[in-house]
Amino acid sequence: MQHFGFPLETIIVFFGVVLFSIYIDLISHRHTKEITVKNAAAWSLFWISLALAFYVYLYLRFEPEWANLYLAGYVLEKSLSIDNLMVFVAIFASFGIKARLQHRILYWGILGALIFRAVFVLLGTGLFAASPWVGFAFAAFVLWSGWKMLTARGKDNPEIEDYTHHWSIRLAGKAMPIFPKLLQEKFFVRHAELNAEQISSVTRQGLRYATPAFLCLIAIETSDLAFAFDSVPAVIAVTQEPLLVYAAMIFAILGLRSLYFILAALTKYLAHLEKSVIALLFFIGIKMGIQAWNHAVFDTGIHISANASLFIVLGVLFIGIVASFIFPSKATQ
Repeated sequence: MQHFGFPLETIIVFFGVVLFSIYIDLISHRHTKEITVKNAAAWSLFWISLALAFYVYLYLRFEPEWANLYLAGYVLEKSLSIDNLMVFVAIFASFGIKARLQHRILYWGILGALIFRAVFVLLGTGLFAASPWVGFAFAAFVLWSGWKMLTARGKDNPEIEDYTHHWSIRLAGKAMPIFPKLLQEKFFVRHAELNAEQISSVTRQGLRYATPAFLCLIAIETSDLAFAFDSVPAVIAVTQEPLLVYAAMIFAILGLRSLYFILAALTKYLAHLEKSVIALLFFIGIKMGIQAWNHAVFDTGIHISANASLFIVLGVLFIGIVASFIFPSKATQ
């Protein structure tokens, strides 16, 4: 099978749709004071429809297998994002950030993710193309991520980490002066905007001060970078085509803000969804290990197609969702 490459038409369609949609989202929420579950659900449906529309474009314009590779990567990235969203809940709780400001912080955080994901995807696919042995390292990393999630589930009542003392926040405090209180929705506040009492609370005097809103954004970006180390190798295991990997990730990430507000309300009802994510990580890790062995050592005869990967990913997620409603957690009963 030939490589998908970087068709100019696809690049223009992809970035054109993404940038226009982000602009529409920004305009639509500029006067929104509170993000409701209903509003989040409507926008989640919009972002999912957009991702599926791109799938239809790939299916009709190119070979169906390319479209299926993209869709498998998109569904996998979406499912893996659930764990990252739970970290976002802890970060916002640590900084005392409310819903309206949460949406603004997530907006800028996702714009940063567009850049960082491009770097990670290019490096990851480049390494994978350079040597089939890299696949073993990627497989080990994905399996380790699954093992970490599996062992973390065994902890009873784990304490929520206080992200106000995260290493990235301590580093930011050394790099810039900080005003320790939220001031409207500002990321930065000028010295002239503060009164004498407020100035007395800054970490050190300067011309401009970072607020907890900006520190929260730093924590969100740092968390997303750490998450990328898990998700990028997993999605690359499905397809090694850089453009398809990037498109799958970006369409999944664009819907994270809306999905966050839905999951924040429905987390307790989806008690078994995390188990599905863990199972998918083990499946992807094993799949990548077999794939690397086929290329680096000898062909085992075991080949998991894009269609098979897609159906397995969708099936495992479906089982997790259905199981959550059939066997709800004690907290929801």
